[in-house]
Amino acid sequence: MDRPPLRARLDAGLLSPLSLIVAPAGAGKTVLLSQWAHARTDLPIAWLDITDADVDANALRQRLVDAITAIAPGFDAPISPAAAADGRLGEPLLEELAAGLADAGPVVVIFDDLDRLGGGPLLTDLWRLVDLLPPGAHFVFSARRDLRLGWSRHRLQHSLVEIRQRDLAFDDPTTARVIEAITRRPVPIETAASVTEHTEGWAVGVQLAALSLRFTTDPRRLIDTLADTDRLVVDYLSEEVLDAQGADRRTSLFRIAVLDEFCAPLVDAVLGTGGAELIADLELDSMFVVPVPGKPGWFRFHQLFRNLLLLRLRAHDAPAEARVLIAAADWNRADGSQADAIEYYLRAHAWESAVDCVLTLERDDDERRQTAAIAAWLSRVPSEVLAHRTEAELLLTIAQGLSGQGTVAIDALRAMLAERALTTGERQVALTYLSACVYLAPHPELFVDAAQRALDLLRRHPEAALPNLLGLTSRGTLRLVARVSLGRALLLLGDLAGSRRALRDALQGDGVAYGPYRVQAMGSLALTEALSGRLVVAAELADDALRVAEELGVLEHTAPADAYLARAIAAIRRGEPDHGAFALAEGTTRAASNDRSQLLWLAHLTSMIIDTPDSAIGPPEPSSPAPPFVRQVAAALSLRQARLRGAPALPPTPAAHWSMMAFEEVAALLALGQPAQARARLAELDMTERTLAPMPTIERDLLLGWACAIEGRGAQSRTHLQSALTLAAPERLVYPFLEAGPDVAHLIAELPGPLDGFRQLVVSRGRARGVSRRRQPLADSLTARELELLAYLPTRMTCAEIAARSFVSINTIKTHLGHIYRKLGVTGRDAAIERAVDLGLLDPSEVAPVG
Repeated sequence: MDRPPLRARLDAGLLSPLSLIVAPAGAGKTVLLSQWAHARTDLPIAWLDITDADVDANALRQRLVDAITAIAPGFDAPISPAAAADGRLGEPLLEELAAGLADAGPVVVIFDDLDRLGGGPLLTDLWRLVDLLPPGAHFVFSARRDLRLGWSRHRLQHSLVEIRQRDLAFDDPTTARVIEAITRRPVPIETAASVTEHTEGWAVGVQLAALSLRFTTDPRRLIDTLADTDRLVVDYLSEEVLDAQGADRRTSLFRIAVLDEFCAPLVDAVLGTGGAELIADLELDSMFVVPVPGKPGWFRFHQLFRNLLLLRLRAHDAPAEARVLIAAADWNRADGSQADAIEYYLRAHAWESAVDCVLTLERDDDERRQTAAIAAWLSRVPSEVLAHRTEAELLLTIAQGLSGQGTVAIDALRAMLAERALTTGERQVALTYLSACVYLAPHPELFVDAAQRALDLLRRHPEAALPNLLGLTSRGTLRLVARVSLGRALLLLGDLAGSRRALRDALQGDGVAYGPYRVQAMGSLALTEALSGRLVVAAELADDALRVAEELGVLEHTAPADAYLARAIAAIRRGEPDHGAFALAEGTTRAASNDRSQLLWLAHLTSMIIDTPDSAIGPPEPSSPAPPFVRQVAAALSLRQARLRGAPALPPTPAAHWSMMAFEEVAALLALGQPAQARARLAELDMTERTLAPMPTIERDLLLGWACAIEGRGAQSRTHLQSALTLAAPERLVYPFLEAGPDVAHLIAELPGPLDGFRQLVVSRGRARGVSRRRQPLADSLTARELELLAYLPTRMTCAEIAARSFVSINTIKTHLGHIYRKLGVTGRDAAIERAVDLGLLDPSEVAPVG
């Protein structure tokens, strides 16, 4: 029944970011929105019918992006993943969505049955997205209950349009028209008034009453016996409707109700025949059949009516439900809808069929979403069934590990290896994917052991039969995964030389043919090289990894997280922390999306080594135990800060090998005026890694130059310092000179010869140490990412060029540009440059005249 006044209210709501419809099930929310959408052919309208599956952040993200893309060709889809580990969409994704909508033109997105998300973080994120919406974008939230969000602010600021149960309730004339349409005969106005009174104008209650009136010859008897509440109305009238159907029709309704959604061929498979005719009859009889948006030819029952049908089926023929589920599963499997087939098999408790179906799955492009689904499916299979299906149990643990369930996967794999009689091939797979959990849990020495055992077993038994699990268990892939995992574990232990060897071996194997794993291997090697001070190689590897990720369409995947962090560390070690802000943020987001706690510690470490306090751009300290490498660096940083404050202290335990802690130990001795003891410690320390990375050699020369200066041997001091500068210059490796402190900075500045080139850079960074390089006399200061983007503005690079250089989306750049302009109080790029120069945020010498 058309409701023009209500449609007019929805039209008026387009002037604000949000319209709200809140009413119980069956009140007519979806019908009203369908009528309005049909009437507004001038507007691109995306419709999301929220289901229980949307509580998964990645699933909701994908459905929302697909829905908008389908109706708005100008929409620039975001690449940021959802922060699934926290159950959120996450701020980076929300910002990209808002930026993409700004270029999409007028767009309306309807979220129907939004209450199915519960009251969790996803709902809060959608509410946050409303605040970010650009002009022309409009959301409609439709829910069965009040979502308990902060509507008041929108009421005051945007004249929020709200349609609630009282607005949707039928009046007597509307009730009369509905009854006449369904019964196909005139109805006395007093009868209509009685139905309105007893149902309180509730749309489904009125519809059920009309159906009951259609099959009774005494309308007054029905009205006199109506119950007093909505729930009793539904129970009573539903039974009246069902009892008025023939036995065959009731049986068909019961069986179709088992299906979440149905089409004519699926109904044929369940009932034997007659699907198209039955669906047409149900629509004609207003038997609560609702078309599924976006799926022509597919329908579902109204949920309340379906619940009643299922209750009756379970009461009268409980075994029939399982038979229907299996028939539906078989039909979906033959139709290629494997996910639906698996779900129906599981609901039917047809465990073996479900497992068989899962094991035949091929690898999907979206590995993260697929593995999360597989983990959820196989977790529902009883353990006693999985105990006899080793391949399925292995696949479950692999899927759990790849989807971020590290603790569960590790415990299961260790139990299998200890307690089960695995074949050699199965043991190779189990050890490999146990080692692959290295970023998901503390104690990297456990994963070093697993990786080494896996590689040894693969080497000693090259012909062992391997189970084929999603294409992730070929021999080359297993070698690659084990070597990358070994490299990562050694990195977390602080063995950078061993990490480099393992990761280089990984990139030389045949397993790198699988794109996401190749990206991971290159990114991890880039991270190791960046930490070792080989910044040129690190930057090349990181950029290559990100280019491959972009080509493969997995830039938003967790795979490039290491590469982003490598870019950030390279920028920081060149004394330019703001230039790594985007990379650090992107790497952190991807590590968090898969709950890679140990990688998050490396992201946190990256922010810890930034020298400028106001540039802290990393994540907070993770809650899990830190890996040894991070603990070592954190302890060394603590000693360094004390030394630079004028309170040098020695570590409780002398270092045995060259490390940041060893550097601080020697530097403390020098700061205490003990050059002889410093020289003695330098002679004792193992410098094996000197030939593999520039950092140890540079640091040793700096310390020797400092020691010689204290001893009054100026010529030798200058020789060592110049050697350090010469070695560091090709990498633009400023960081060792900054960590040495002001005494070394002064010695560098006093070296003979003109102060130019790399030495000038070192001196300028040293002088700026501890002092903010940029004043920010703004009420709302620019973030590190905004400062990085601000530095690009004078170059006249386009947003697309900046995004390509930073390996982030254009939407991300546009979002931050909008924030910069707002904070600076300007409306365009030239004005932003001028304002930034005035505020000291940009160096005037680096800015070409505007215009």
